[in-house]
Amino acid sequence: MFKKILIAEDHESSSISVQKTLEDLNITNTDYVYYCDDAFAKVQKSIRENDLYDLLITDLSFEEDHHEQKIKDGKELIKAVRELQPSLKAIVFSAEHKSGVIDSLFKEYEINGFVRKARNDSKDLKKAIASVYENKNYLSLDMKQEVKKLNSYEFTDYDIILVSLLSQGVLQKNIPVYLQNNNIKPNSLSSVEKKLNNLKEELQISSNEQLIAFCKDLGLI
Repeated sequence: MFKKILIAEDHESSSISVQKTLEDLNITNTDYVYYCDDAFAKVQKSIRENDLYDLLITDLSFEEDHHEQKIKDGKELIKAVRELQPSLKAIVFSAEHKSGVIDSLFKEYEINGFVRKARNDSKDLKKAIASVYENKNYLSLDMKQEVKKLNSYEFTDYDIILVSLLSQGVLQKNIPVYLQNNNIKPNSLSSVEKKLNNLKEELQISSNEQLIAFCKDLGLI
């Protein structure tokens, strides 16, 4: 099992919950910090002293207060510490529920596990730690199903641009003007209409409003 773990969590109740979970796993060499900058400093120190952490458990969002921070959130923290210690494994423990965001954490930030703060999160966290220790990525079954639903249709950058413009109040008939001004192709009205209609058909959605809501729920826009 992991020997040394760093936990970055700004809510004391969640930090206590993680601490109890680690105690149940007989992991006692742990450090807890409330700020991302402090977590980064801990990793720096561990490297200087040749006493490396095996695992980082971090939240995604950290509330701002009077302590000004260079590293603002969990994503930035993971990226920063991985530049120092590429081998450091990372589990995100967060209330985030948007499958698009979670999927990007695995694809872009190469996290090793994601546990959503919810009922039974302590059990999930134990499973995640055990899986990651065995070099297996971990995502709970319910979230796997949501991510699978997301990946059942591969959204392109073009798709996301169109839906983003709609969400900003741009009328469908005016979207070609934006595309043409930004040299994005295809940029004819017929192309835009065809793409949006195909999107709605693939996702079994009947209106642009539903399409916007769907993409927001996934965290794509």
